[in-house]
Amino acid sequence: MQGYVIGVDLGGTKILTALADLEGEILAKSRLATLADEGQTVVVKRIIESIEQVLKDAEIKRKEVQAIGVGCPGPLNVTEGIIYHAPNLGWKDVNIKELIKNEIDIPVFIENDANAAALGEKWFGAGRNIDNLIYMTVSTGIGGGIIINRKLYHGANDSAGEIGHIVIDPASHSECGCGDVGCWEAIASGTALGRLGKEAVDVGQNSLMEELVDDIDDIDEIDGAIVTKAAAKGDKVAGQILEQVTNYLGIGVANLVNILNPEMIIVGGGVSQAGDMILQPIREVVNQRALKAPAEVVKIVPAQLESEVGVVGAIAKALVEIGRLN
Repeated sequence: MQGYVIGVDLGGTKILTALADLEGEILAKSRLATLADEGQTVVVKRIIESIEQVLKDAEIKRKEVQAIGVGCPGPLNVTEGIIYHAPNLGWKDVNIKELIKNEIDIPVFIENDANAAALGEKWFGAGRNIDNLIYMTVSTGIGGGIIINRKLYHGANDSAGEIGHIVIDPASHSECGCGDVGCWEAIASGTALGRLGKEAVDVGQNSLMEELVDDIDDIDEIDGAIVTKAAAKGDKVAGQILEQVTNYLGIGVANLVNILNPEMIIVGGGVSQAGDMILQPIREVVNQRALKAPAEVVKIVPAQLESEVGVVGAIAKALVEIGRLN
């Protein structure tokens, strides 16, 4: 009998679910609003609805599904299936694995969303045929997943891969959501890029960034995308901000290269959409700062799966757990 798996990408605003065959080919997809503000019971119900929808669309029976993989936000216990803390869902200590399995009676496996994305890119994206890689997402924050010898590295208690909290510049006075100062995501994420753009305009620096927002009287509209767009058009102020942020990104990547000696670093997330405007400066800083031997072998490349990386990663998680990917 042909088997199938289901992947669920659980986010604060949307639930993206897909059914795939055992080769990872997606046969049906469903996208629903999470409705996190309506509470945990409603969110779980929405997850089950999305699973039922892809089964119906693909005309597949529950008994044909071998596993469900779920990519979740927040620190979690992979084995027990407990999400310890997910602010965008308003959850603390929620056993999502048990809640889903009780409703649908299919084996459920959960994974941190950045780790799931790493699995997706390793098996179905830019990292195919690569044994040792790091996936990093640069968007609102900076997150990551580490693949060592083709296996996802979880660490002692499933906390590995929190690369956004490497302290890069403690003298920056940039406070991080984790409570520390100078963390990588506090000074080099898309959020940091937007913040620096707003600050520059707020103190009166003449910049194209003002013209690129819908309402030039509202500098809060300036985000990372506006800064990179202005820099691409030759704006000096935006260019200086981008240079500062890409330098910090490069320093962090150089640290990862020295510590883990990966064959590849895959860069995803909203900021990566700027392509070589972001990636080439990172490569240059890595070549300047990383040790020669690991710097010579690492390739720094853009992610391939883009907006579907979460759900593809959840599918990959399910396939790994049932032994289809190893």
